[in-house]
Amino acid sequence: MEATEQLVCQPSDSFNPLITTSFQVSCILVISHVFHLVLKPLGQPGPFAQLLAGVVLGPTLLSRVQKVKDFFIQASAAKYYQFFSFICRMLFMFSIGLETDVPYLKRNIRIVSIVAGGGSILACMFGGPFFWLLMKVFDVTKDRLGFYLLTLTVLANSASPVVIRMIAETKFDTADLGRMAIYSSLVNEMSCVTIVSALSAFNSSGRLGGAILITLVTVAVIFLNKYLSYFFNKRNRNNRFVSNKEIFVIMFLLTCLSLYAEWVGYTAIFCCFLVGLMFPREGKTARTLLHKLTYAVNTFILPVYFGYTGFQLDVSSIFNKLTIALTVLMILVSAGTRIVGTLAACHYLMIPWNESLILALLLCLKGNYDLLLINTNPNPEPVWPADVHDFLLTVVVINTLIIGPVVAILLNREVCSAQYPTILEILNPESELRILACMYVPRHVSGHASLISALGGCPSAPIRPYMVHLVELPKKRKSKLMYHQLEDGDQYSDEEEYGGNDVLEINEALDAFISDTKILIYQSKLVASFLTINEDVCNGAEDLRVCIIFLPFHKHQRIDGKMENSMEEMRAINQKVLRQAPCSVGIFVDRGQTGFQQPHGSPCVQNIAILFFGGPDDREALACSKRILMHSKVNLTVIRFLHKPTASRSSNTWINDASHKDEEVIMAISNIGTQNEIDNAFVETFYNRYVAQGRAGFVEKYVSNGQETVTVLREIANTYSLYIVGKGGRGTSPLTSGMSDWEECPELGLVGDLLASSEWDINGSILVIQRHQHSDADGGFLEEYAICTLQSYYPGLYLHTETYITSNNTFDQLYNPDVRDLHTTQQYVNIKCDTSSPPKPMTSYKDMVVGDIATTSEEELIPLDDDDVDLFDEDVNV
Repeated sequence: MEATEQLVCQPSDSFNPLITTSFQVSCILVISHVFHLVLKPLGQPGPFAQLLAGVVLGPTLLSRVQKVKDFFIQASAAKYYQFFSFICRMLFMFSIGLETDVPYLKRNIRIVSIVAGGGSILACMFGGPFFWLLMKVFDVTKDRLGFYLLTLTVLANSASPVVIRMIAETKFDTADLGRMAIYSSLVNEMSCVTIVSALSAFNSSGRLGGAILITLVTVAVIFLNKYLSYFFNKRNRNNRFVSNKEIFVIMFLLTCLSLYAEWVGYTAIFCCFLVGLMFPREGKTARTLLHKLTYAVNTFILPVYFGYTGFQLDVSSIFNKLTIALTVLMILVSAGTRIVGTLAACHYLMIPWNESLILALLLCLKGNYDLLLINTNPNPEPVWPADVHDFLLTVVVINTLIIGPVVAILLNREVCSAQYPTILEILNPESELRILACMYVPRHVSGHASLISALGGCPSAPIRPYMVHLVELPKKRKSKLMYHQLEDGDQYSDEEEYGGNDVLEINEALDAFISDTKILIYQSKLVASFLTINEDVCNGAEDLRVCIIFLPFHKHQRIDGKMENSMEEMRAINQKVLRQAPCSVGIFVDRGQTGFQQPHGSPCVQNIAILFFGGPDDREALACSKRILMHSKVNLTVIRFLHKPTASRSSNTWINDASHKDEEVIMAISNIGTQNEIDNAFVETFYNRYVAQGRAGFVEKYVSNGQETVTVLREIANTYSLYIVGKGGRGTSPLTSGMSDWEECPELGLVGDLLASSEWDINGSILVIQRHQHSDADGGFLEEYAICTLQSYYPGLYLHTETYITSNNTFDQLYNPDVRDLHTTQQYVNIKCDTSSPPKPMTSYKDMVVGDIATTSEEELIPLDDDDVDLFDEDVNV
């Protein structure tokens, strides 16, 4: 009994360290929550509040009181704090590795490595002189190599957990800038861990053998986890999640690996991250780990870890002029080298300066591996003065406390002004396509999975699909019992029970799809009232920065092939989403029995038709087909409907409302003529890039009225497995005249409603796409002006005197594939005419300026020749 008491509590301790540690954790959580409530309206994220809570609770403020100090800071309490920090690091580094987007990291490893290495290299260059200065001031005579590595780590390291939580709190983790910052910090920190560990290993033969053993054990655990994941998935085929016992086995292996690495003398940060990074993503095991770890890590483990970081700060140790000067100098050197180096790397990558500054400040945040090195003695006996520990610890904490609020303010401003493609028309075909697919019941999974399979058929055109299960929130709770009144095995929370057995069927279908296609789908569940669930869908699409939302049609195909109404609420939700969506929307009429099937693994080729009548929605549908035709199992044909030419019909309809003011002529073009010009340019570009190269088919159908259009549609009714058509937006057109007489579902448009009608004997599925309806506040994409994307306007691009771009960004910020997948591409070309000077073609894009929208007449426009088009390709990298 006495031995146990001495093990838990030393004789010199006034309180049991377990009690003080638990109470400290509780105080950090409570105080950080209070600070977060106060600082959140000011734009400060959670990590800053948690770090500040630790500072308030630590020796800097409250623990200066003797009674509080005696309670929290005891002789044996440090070991408990170190063990708790070890558990926290192990879990959140494994969780970070498990959530890492491996495809994105592979595609952008060169870019993030350059950004991560820019500041680190410069910091290492300044680290030598600074190491010599610190060595003289603190009289370091032993283990100078370890002290040099420690100094370089403090200067060059970026704390990836702090960066990740800072970006996630501001909802910037789905933006390209946020993702680049996250993976740059990860590459930076893992590089620091690897370099320091490698140099330490080669310093002695004993440590080198330990490093080799750790590597072998880590590889063995990775392969063992792959086998266990497959075995657990197969064993729990009829369950939503794997059991707690099976999760314990995986955590036990991870803990054993981490303890062995720490026992040998190395940190387990890289091992835990690598095990999570290589863990299989498909199946119930990964889903269960994410479900259990994400909430615990984000709401408990990381806040306590950040709070304990602030708790270690003791400003009383730097209350002398020399130490204060060295602290300020080291913070300036660390932040200055990081900012200058990162700005230079971003300039090389042609990243805008405002984004480069945010990247540089984010990478200045510290508080993970550097703190671990500071608190870890290289030898059993102290070899450096105690002032070194206090000094470096103060530098790390104060650096993060100063830079954290600044970067949070800049991130909030960037989130408010950040632009991302909300339509497919302006998205580069080789950029990452972000999709949000909504489903209500398991039968919707196959249709959406088939679309995702078709859109993700080309490795050079990445796709990031999200699939959300929409569940109606019951008006009453299923259980009215209190927690202590529940029987054994019951769940107090109804959240996991929402959706019933549909959740299990959906999980099984998605697991099979991911296993077959290797396309990872990010799955979630949304429980809300059907009266307001459309708002949650739109908000989710905006947070995820998706380019298109796929919705299921409210009718489903019966066994006999007829369409039957399944949920009338779905129709109302679809109509609301169409009106409020922050991006393009597609409604999928699934005829899975006779229609479109999953292209991946299909023995036959799927024939798909694009019905092009003209207008913004049809252009969006044609833009969607650019992704689909890249699939090897897809044969795509564009069918363009044109009005039969007559003698009285001219090729263009111009309305000349000339006005002479300031020697400028601004001509207004009729909407019909404008749309026709844009349609012709868009189709011609598509033809030259895809049809002429044999990657797609092209057919023109000349009709006079809606009746002839219906006849043509009947002729091709059973030829294709999928029909893609725009919802409308083409105005009054003779091509569809009279077709509105039997319109049943206006949300599908005239043509889509006709094809989806039960009266039609058609076997193919239908995808109706509506282009994002931009408001004036979102950028003023006015349909009455001749505006088109630079990418799509090559064949008919005219320039005169000055070219204006409808964006607040400079022309240099156009899409650049060398910088990242998705860049600012919402720049539109418009023409302005100056009659005071003769017309002249553009000679350099550097002369372009940002201005207002303007157009001019056809006679005064000068087409670009081939050399000018080559200039665009060379300078703009479109």
